[in-house]
Amino acid sequence: MKHAVRQWFIRQATEYPKRTIIINILVTVLFAFGLPNLIIDDDFMKLLPPEMESRQTWDNIREEFGNTEIVYVALGKKGESIYNADLLRSSWDIAEALELDPNIDEVMSLSTMNRMDSDDGFMEVSDLQPARDLYPDELEEMKTYLDKNPDMKIRFISKNEDYINIIVRPVTDVPQDVVNKIIVKTVNENTNGFDVKFGGHAYITGTMPELIREDVMVLMRYGLVIMIIILLINLRSVPGVFMVLSVIFMSLVAMMGSLGWIYRFTGSDKFVFSVLNSSMPIILLTIANSDGVHFLTKFFKEMRKHKNAHDAVKKTMDSLFIPIFLTSITTVAAFMTLISAPIVQLTGYGISIGIGIAWAWFLSSSMLPAMVYLKKWNMESKAIAHMSIFEKFVDKFGFQVLRFPKRILALGLIIVAIGLYGMTLLKVDVNIASFFKPGTEIRDSFDFMDSEMAGTFDILARVEGDMKDPVLLNEMVNLQDYLEKVEYVTTSISIADVIKQMHRTVMDDDPLFETIPDSSGKVNNLFTLYSMSGDPDDFSSMVDYEYETGLITALMRNINASEIVVLVKDIGNYVEQNMRHADSITISGILVIFRDLIYAVIKSSAISIIVSIIIIALIVGSFFKSWKYGLLSVIPLTAAVILNFGFMGLFGVGLSHVTVLLSSIIIGVGVDFAVHYISQFRQIARNGTPSTELSHDVMEDVGYPIILDAASNMGFAALLFSLFLPIQYIGGLMVFAMVSTSVGTLTILAAALELAKNRILISNK
Repeated sequence: MKHAVRQWFIRQATEYPKRTIIINILVTVLFAFGLPNLIIDDDFMKLLPPEMESRQTWDNIREEFGNTEIVYVALGKKGESIYNADLLRSSWDIAEALELDPNIDEVMSLSTMNRMDSDDGFMEVSDLQPARDLYPDELEEMKTYLDKNPDMKIRFISKNEDYINIIVRPVTDVPQDVVNKIIVKTVNENTNGFDVKFGGHAYITGTMPELIREDVMVLMRYGLVIMIIILLINLRSVPGVFMVLSVIFMSLVAMMGSLGWIYRFTGSDKFVFSVLNSSMPIILLTIANSDGVHFLTKFFKEMRKHKNAHDAVKKTMDSLFIPIFLTSITTVAAFMTLISAPIVQLTGYGISIGIGIAWAWFLSSSMLPAMVYLKKWNMESKAIAHMSIFEKFVDKFGFQVLRFPKRILALGLIIVAIGLYGMTLLKVDVNIASFFKPGTEIRDSFDFMDSEMAGTFDILARVEGDMKDPVLLNEMVNLQDYLEKVEYVTTSISIADVIKQMHRTVMDDDPLFETIPDSSGKVNNLFTLYSMSGDPDDFSSMVDYEYETGLITALMRNINASEIVVLVKDIGNYVEQNMRHADSITISGILVIFRDLIYAVIKSSAISIIVSIIIIALIVGSFFKSWKYGLLSVIPLTAAVILNFGFMGLFGVGLSHVTVLLSSIIIGVGVDFAVHYISQFRQIARNGTPSTELSHDVMEDVGYPIILDAASNMGFAALLFSLFLPIQYIGGLMVFAMVSTSVGTLTILAAALELAKNRILISNK
């Protein structure tokens, strides 16, 4: 059966080359029609499983209290007081313009906040900033009021009192990139020369994906240029390089187009292009490049022997059809394991990249040979007539490896042992601010908001119970006091704070009465007094309409994932021991959700990597009818995975959703090199080559394309110069994956096969 399929492909490429090329192009165009259906969705909330507790709490909070994803705008000028009529006028204009936009739910700033004053034992609610243009005495009155209310002051004024904080709450479910553009445009039109800094998770999630895409596109171009130059230097054939690139480009179109088509027919969020999908083009590019490079280098070698394109193509296809098919099917199977991942977008990730890999195999087995067959090759060209520098280097390198196989294997195992030790040092350590280099606009805003303002992240505690019960309200106050003692928390707010302020106000503004009243009736009276001159809807972001659910919001500076784990655990312990009058309390917030996302991705990817290695070993062992070949095929792959995570631990690189997910690059390229080596070893052995020459012939045949494949993909080290740390991870992992898997195949695997070849050959007779 395998022989019949292989002969069919050979016949299509050599007897009907033009028809084969046209059909492949037409099918790729059909894939391309799916591209307009491709949806880019950067809402990372959709990545979380709906049954996750923090996700459910988050959804409940949004439903009850509105959007909790906030954009912060700091407006001012370093060293100048905020009690400045011009600055407050600009703040007024910005808030007024934003409030008129239908995409904005609420704007909180000095110009929109209320103040409560005592008037003969009654509560008078009025505007904190009474007018757009203020007189000096009004400015002084504002300052006096804010100094008496430090909780309000810390939320809206910087430490040095030179920046005003404008807090913008978008309408729920409006795309954050759309909201960001509205906010930035409105603010920039009303700054009047004052400095502006933007912050908040909502701002980052709306801005970062576009910035990353732009950055990646620029660096990818540099990477492709470097790849093309390396291929040209080594293949020494412009048409040959063009053929490899055509396979890569058409595979990418098929992958992205299939994602669009599937989304069109299913409408499922599993098939949107999210931030997790950003590594897909890189992975597919390396795999498609590998197929093309192996084919062309083998073809040029056969041309030197046969001096005939027809025979060279047939020999090349006959030799490489099985290994290219096997590398493709094992890689597809590995990525298909993502279907069972708890993060639903990884289902689309696995299926679409599987389609891209399958199409790359089909193109490499049909269109590429057909193009090579149609080309009129010059037998005197350097590409055919002479070995390249890389080929000569690999021959010498391979000779040394096979000369001292025991030493090479022992050295490889020692390095892997060091990697295993490094894995024990791994830590989950993700800090959102560290995704950006110091000096970039977003990082500077992060640092400013954390050092000068109240921070841009939060912890949310959703409390169910009677929000007019003094006992429960006091427990909420105690929880807030506990939170505010945490190093990273700057301030907190809840309906309990409002009640305390109202109580103080009606008691002639006596600070001694800034407490919770001793009965529910008195609490209820305070709300009644407030409603006489104020709007009860002012409390909608802190308590529901029935006063049965309240929200505690603790503003905080950015911290890493491991610290969030400890903080949430400590809060849980405190709540369990001290919050006995609440019906239930659940903790959420953007950092809690981010923590859960990271752990979900790490768990999914770790399981996927382990299952993938097992599946690859089973497929290769079954295909070659030998468990030994199956085991050998995953040696470089397993070693590379160990080294990847081991050296991350040794060098203190934190384990994150990015580093774990991108380890799938190792799966993609690692199995290719090993399968090509084993397949050629098996094929040459079956041809009756003496065992003394077997490993040398294998190294001579596949060593060069393996090294060239790895070297050409090194161009994507350009990603190391990205402004964004996740993109640097991609670049670094690309380099590491290429080096570890190619060198591992040509050292550890080659040495192991050399030492075990006699036993393997005897068992396979």
